[in-house]
Amino acid sequence: MASKRFKPSPKASLSFKVANKEKRQKLHIGRKKAQDSIRRDERFRRRREEDKDPSLREERLKRNIPLTLERKRVWDEVDRDTGDYLGVSVDTERLKRQKLEEVHQADNEDDELDGQESDRDSMIDPESDTGGEEEAASTKKSRTRSATERATSPTQSTTSTNLDLTPEALAARFPTLFATENLLTPKILITTSLNSNLHHEAQLLTTLFPHSVYIPRSAHRYSHKFSVREICSFASNRSFTAVMVLKEDQKKPTGLTFVHLPHGPTFHFSISNWVEGKKLPGHGNPTDHTPELILNNFRTPLGLLTAHLFRTMFPPQPELQGRQVVTLHNQRDYIFLRRHRYVFREKRPTEKNVIGPDGKEVKGVEGIRAGLQELGPRFTMKLRRVDKGIQRASGQEWEWKGSMEKQRTKFQL
Repeated sequence: MASKRFKPSPKASLSFKVANKEKRQKLHIGRKKAQDSIRRDERFRRRREEDKDPSLREERLKRNIPLTLERKRVWDEVDRDTGDYLGVSVDTERLKRQKLEEVHQADNEDDELDGQESDRDSMIDPESDTGGEEEAASTKKSRTRSATERATSPTQSTTSTNLDLTPEALAARFPTLFATENLLTPKILITTSLNSNLHHEAQLLTTLFPHSVYIPRSAHRYSHKFSVREICSFASNRSFTAVMVLKEDQKKPTGLTFVHLPHGPTFHFSISNWVEGKKLPGHGNPTDHTPELILNNFRTPLGLLTAHLFRTMFPPQPELQGRQVVTLHNQRDYIFLRRHRYVFREKRPTEKNVIGPDGKEVKGVEGIRAGLQELGPRFTMKLRRVDKGIQRASGQEWEWKGSMEKQRTKFQL
């Protein structure tokens, strides 16, 4: 409650500026004290009311959802005949729902036509039953949520990527990335840019990606400087499925290029915030087990294309006894890569139960908690360009190129 000794001066609400500096300081201090006292009284009053009626606290917490950029995310309005939707910010889940709704609506129209034909043939008055059908259709239409409401959710940044929502035109454009049968075991060749010093960082990548080998590029002044196309031809003849080129600037990793063999495409990523495992507090040592792969929040067609690229970098069958997991989390078009080792243990008395994305406790795991230990390395990637095929010295054709997007609420992945 407010202090009885302090009474806000009537001058505290005056809009003009006092000429005397000392009086101006005292006026400012008095105004701040008055505002803090009012806020404190309001906070205590609300607490007393919520203690009497807990439902008021639940309603207030439901309303107090922070308005982040993810909540403000906008989508492009596209037609059904747009093509593979590459470079368009459209939600694939919403496209799938629209397609299902169209099919369901077409089936309902066919049923209505069949019903009208049967009513015409019968002796019953058709106008007697149309009122109930129209009321049912209107109530069904009123219950369906709008497209914006369906796409808006406070927990969309924590949803896993559904790789089955890929548009058919996009899968036909990149058949090798979206293959579901006869999957090859990934075999990756890792190298660096010319005259690079990132030999240790490239060796760390071989521990992150299974079945990968590091071959340094020659930097001798009299040796042949192999191009990326020559390296890809060399790797393709030796049954490699992908080539990774690590780029540097001032002896720090700044870029990572993925080439899907044998014919592309080529993905160019920029790298920031590289931290190797031994510099992480409480880090663990990785093992040679094949890790599990988690892909989070890839929602657009371009995001699904990127997710399928990372899917081809890891074997489809992980070795669960290693208890290692690699997470690629997309948020605001930045891809955060982390590697952890997990362990399931009993819940301590001071810990809370596991809470799902909907904010409710998950049933069946009340006494279980998961412990995580980061193994490293960790870094952040951002997709810059997707090239058609394997890059050339000049005249390169690109499938998608990142532009300077001025609208902060529109994301590409």
